[in-house]
Amino acid sequence: SGKAILGYKSGLKSLRTGKGKMVLIASNCPPLRKSEMEYLAMLAKTPVHHYSGDNTELGTACGKLFNCSVVTIIDGGDSDILSSKE
Repeated sequence: SGKAILGYKSGLKSLRTGKGKMVLIASNCPPLRKSEMEYLAMLAKTPVHHYSGDNTELGTACGKLFNCSVVTIIDGGDSDILSSKE
């Protein structure tokens, strides 16, 4: 019921504009991308969750049939994902 953005580039944009509420990063995300997302999330005061699965599992968890190393949550909706990390 909530909204999420899949992908690295659009995730960076949402963190820069302050729309992102939480960032999920896959375990096999490249180190440079991971550190850049963590840095921007720190500046935006956004929580970061390191997903234990790889990018294939993260894409499948989002209901997509492709790999995704970064997911940015815009709106939590009915789920308690945002409150569980705080």
